[in-house]
Parts: sequence; C-alpha cells; structure tokens
Amino acid sequence: MATGATEAVELRGALMRLRRTTGLPVAFGGLVEPGRHQVRISELNGTATAALSALAVSSGNGLGGKAVALARPCAVLDYSSSRRISHEYDAAVAAEGLRAILAVPVVVRRRVRGVLYGALRTAQPLGDRTLAAAVEAARDVEQSLVVRDEARGLLTAVRESEVTRDVTGGAAWERVREAHGALRALAPRVVDPALRAELLAVCATLAAAPGPVPTARRVRLTPRELDVLACVSTGTTNAAAGDRLGLRPETVKAYLRSAMRKLGAHTRLEAVVAARRAGLLP
Repeated sequence: MATGATEAVELRGALMRLRRTTGLPVAFGGLVEPGRHQVRISELNGTATAALSALAVSSGNGLGGKAVALARPCAVLDYSSSRRISHEYDAAVAAEGLRAILAVPVVVRRRVRGVLYGALRTAQPLGDRTLAAAVEAARDVEQSLVVRDEARGLLTAVRESEVTRDVTGGAAWERVREAHGALRALAPRVVDPALRAELLAVCATLAAAPGPVPTARRVRLTPRELDVLACVSTGTTNAAAGDRLGLRPETVKAYLRSAMRKLGAHTRLEAVVAARRAGLLP
C-alpha cells in the first residue's frame, strides 16, 4: 500500500471513531500536501454532498487553515457568521449545510500533517467532551503516523547500509542488530498489513543465517517469542522489553521461557546465541 493510501486509511478510521464517540452527523478531514502549506480534504463521513471533496485549505484561511497555522484546535458556533475566521470557503460549507464546526490539527514532531473536522448542521456549542473526543481522534492518527515514519526510516537505514556478514563481530553489525530489534518491536503496532509484512520480511532477511541451517537447529518460534528475543539480544531488561512491545513483564518472561525451552537454552544469553545459530536473529 502506498504511503498516501496508508495515511488515508488512518484518517478514515479516525473520522469514523469521531462520529461514533461524539454523535456528530458530519466528519471530514485531509492531509497537508507535500511541499505545500495547504490541506487537501480527502475523506468525508456523513456528508450529503461532494462540496467539500478535494477542497484545498490554505494555512491561515478558514477554520481548518487557522488550526493549521496555530497548530491547535479551533471551533466556531456558526461558520458563516463567525468573525474569528476568514471566509474563503463559505460556499462549500454552506452547500453542505454546516453551521457549528471544530477543526483539530494532526501534529507529528511539531509539524502539522493534517486536520480533522467535526460538524453540526445547527448553530450550537459543540462542548468540551466533543472537542476532547476530536483531539483524541487526532492523537490516534498522530501515533499511527509516528509508527509508520519510524518503520520507513528503519527500513531505509537498513537498506542503505553496506554492512555485510563479514563484520558480524564489529560495532557496525551491532547497529544492524539494534535495527532488527526495533523493527520487530514496531511491526505489531503497524496497522497497514502491507507495511507490516515488509517490516517482517526485512527482519527475516537480516536474521537469515549465512549458510544452510542444519536440521538439528531448525526451531520454530512464535512472532512474539522472536520479538522478545530480539529485544533481549540488545541487552534489554524484561521490563524495558515489555514497555517496548506493549506487554507486561510477566508476559515477557513467559515468552522468553517458552523460547528458551524450544531452543534448549538455560539462560537468556544461551537463547540468543542459539537463535542466532538457527538463523532466527542477526
């Protein structure tokens, strides 16, 4: 799935959750176009017309543009008569019959990446609970984008690396091992199945043994057992591994014990060494 398509899926899901949790009849949103200071409205939920579809909202203009410029939520009681915003987009908003509207920016690493809107067809206060739910929906999109960005960054770093199996004992290969652990920790958090599969495929490539693995060494570990071992291999404690993987420390211990048993290991270090010999870890 292309990057833009992945972001659209995240945005679409957030708008559905926003309407479900607030009862707002209309929600819509879009992403900041690369290299431009404007948001392109791409996702509509609950609209009766296509008036807002593909609308380009410039930074500073209208309610959404104000939210982009200030990087904070904004709301109006009655869009068409509000003196708190400019009115470049009145025609599109009026065609959809919207009155009370809120706009919440999606901010990743201090950069606005998109805007979520929620709206009523009547002029009335939207309320703190509604605004809080909209902010929460935007935070969900932000977290998904952070995970995707981290995953893409790690993939790029691994692919650009010129490290080979000849330096497995050096500091360079330790960085590859750290990247492998980070990729395995990120993979379960990636919503996009295509990107998740790509991450796991790179993990498998990094971990592949340089030669054929003897039959005696062939061990099948579950994805979570591998995730835990990948963290442990970088010196991570059970508690830290749990934080990284979103698991409780006791759950990490259970996965680790299971992996050790399958690998015939008696200690964490033995398990890591055995997993590397079996081509399961780099």
